[in-house]
Amino acid sequence: MSSPKYAALAEELVSLLSLSSPPLAITFSQEAPEGVAPYDAPLPEPTPDGRTGRVPAGCVFWVKAMDHTFTTVPEDHANCSVGSVTHGLKTLEEVADKSDIATLVSSGWVSPEIFPQIPAVRQRPGYITYGPLHETPMDPDVVFIRVNAKQAMVLSDAMPELRFEGKPQCHIVAIAKEQEQVAVSVGCMLSRVRTGIPNTEMTCAIPAGRLAQVLDRLKGACGIDGSVAAYASEDAQRFRV
Repeated sequence: MSSPKYAALAEELVSLLSLSSPPLAITFSQEAPEGVAPYDAPLPEPTPDGRTGRVPAGCVFWVKAMDHTFTTVPEDHANCSVGSVTHGLKTLEEVADKSDIATLVSSGWVSPEIFPQIPAVRQRPGYITYGPLHETPMDPDVVFIRVNAKQAMVLSDAMPELRFEGKPQCHIVAIAKEQEQVAVSVGCMLSRVRTGIPNTEMTCAIPAGRLAQVLDRLKGACGIDGSVAAYASEDAQRFRV
C-alpha cells in the first residue's frame, strides 16, 4: 500500500520545481519487498565475457519506473559493469576483466586510477526497488528526479552545498544514499545513449531522509526567485520601445 506522506511530498516537489517527469523512489533492501512485482523482461544472450541483464544498464530502470513500481535483483543490472559497481552489486575486482570496462578505458573515457574513487553503495543489496515516489510502498533510500538548467539553478539556490557531478551518472545514487548529500549529475554519454534522457535534462539524487528539509529550502528559494523575477521583469520595461 502506498503512503499518503510520500504522495504529498512528491506533489510538493513537482510543484516547487515544475518537474515534467515524476520523482522516483529508489530503495535498497536485503529482502524482497512485499507485494512488489519483479521486473520481468527476457535476458538476452550474454556477451563472450558473460555480461547480460534485463536492461542495458541500471540507469535504464529510471525510465522504466516512471509509470509503475517494480523490484530488481543484482543480475538484472549486470550488463553494465560500472553501474553494478556504483550500486554495490559487484566489486571492482569482479568487473576488472569485463569488455565494457576495457572499452571505456581504451577509449580514454575513464582511467583505471579513477575507479576506486567512484562513490558506491557499501553493502551489497539483495533487491533494488524502483517506482514513482507518489506510490512507493516503503520508505525509500533515494528520491531521484530529472531536472533542466533552471530547476538545477533553483536547487543550487536552495542548497548551496549541492554537489555537481559528472560521469558516471549513476554514482549520484550512491552519494545520496551513503553520504546523505544532494547531488546533480550533468550526465554521461554512456547513460544518455542507453536511457534516451534528453540532452536538455540532468539528474538529481536526494537522500530520502532529507526530502522534507530540501522542500523547506526550496520554498524559500522559490519565493526569493519570484521576487527577483518580478523586479527584473519590471526593470526591463524601461528598455522596451
